[in-house]
Amino acid sequence: MSSVAEEMLPADLLERFRARAADYDARNVFCTEDFEELASRGYLRLFCPEHDGGAAVGMAQAVACQRRLASAAPATALAVNMHLVWTAVARLLAQEGDSSLGFILSEASAGEIFAFGLSEPGNDSVLFDSSTVVERRPDGGYAFTGTKIFTSLSPVWTRLGVFGKCMDEDGERLVHGFVTRGSAGTEILEDWNMLGMRATQSHTTLLNGVVIPPARIFRKLPVGPNRDPLVFAIFAAFETLISAVYAGIADRALELAVQAALQRAPGMDGIPVASRPGVRSAVADAAMSWERVDAHIRLLASDLDSGAAHGDHWFAKLVALKIHSTSAARELVDAAVFLSGGKGYSNDSEISRISRDVAAGFFHPSNLESARRTVASAWLGPEQQ
Repeated sequence: MSSVAEEMLPADLLERFRARAADYDARNVFCTEDFEELASRGYLRLFCPEHDGGAAVGMAQAVACQRRLASAAPATALAVNMHLVWTAVARLLAQEGDSSLGFILSEASAGEIFAFGLSEPGNDSVLFDSSTVVERRPDGGYAFTGTKIFTSLSPVWTRLGVFGKCMDEDGERLVHGFVTRGSAGTEILEDWNMLGMRATQSHTTLLNGVVIPPARIFRKLPVGPNRDPLVFAIFAAFETLISAVYAGIADRALELAVQAALQRAPGMDGIPVASRPGVRSAVADAAMSWERVDAHIRLLASDLDSGAAHGDHWFAKLVALKIHSTSAARELVDAAVFLSGGKGYSNDSEISRISRDVAAGFFHPSNLESARRTVASAWLGPEQQ
């Protein structure tokens, strides 16, 4: 791990997080103490510039931090991820000379907490369309009405990034802006009761004519795929940092798999469990899978920092990373469950908990079918009708 990751997340802090994770999960509550400790250490300012008290890290170092955090407390890492994604978006744009979201870094440095309000029920177009209805107001602001799901950090966010569809003089436009917590018409439904990742408290958020003033509107884009830098920045930050969380789960799963193989008592024949051919094969397969995802995420994060010229293949590379990291994490967790025997099936074991947490990887965009379409288009060109 990088020195930044070790400095931000020393071993004793990780052990506190790991000890709390089971309680947060059992009670289905927000990771309040974890979040407060992270904030006090400047973790929420990872991407912020040094002159504002930030760590000014790039994507590679942020990935190392999130992997380290997720190895101890996956749900805490996933919750914090949504704030980090917005700050990463601002940094990626600034890296290309676009300072339009510089205020995100300034406000994050001042203690504001950003969350994602982009996901909508039934919207498989993700960033390219929206079921949220937006109406332009005479003062230049916009009123948003719609339902946002999987809104992580619901108990603590102060700035919620949202978008919706508006009909204006130029036709249909997707309007992006930030809702300030406490704005009239904002309703948070405390409905998060999922199988895993429970400490994220990713409640549904209802927007009932919520007005965003002109100063908080930051993009108006056409409906459908487009090449605006914002789209790439959101996609790149989200896919890479989500992948980091699942790579962190994979890191921990491999540790637990090896521990289980070495620590289980010999069977009736007296042969150590770690010497059994089936066990050795399972550990070897898990370790090789881990090597692949470790190399993949390190490479792509480094490419984002360097501005590598992948052109039209960037989106294909990003969705491949997400699919690879979530699949590998699931494979490694399954190996840990198998190698731990009955102990891993116990509901109060760490292995049992992360086996539920890792299932959330299925639900983050891009899913497998969407990823296949993206990758096929990159290599074969658009599908002919």
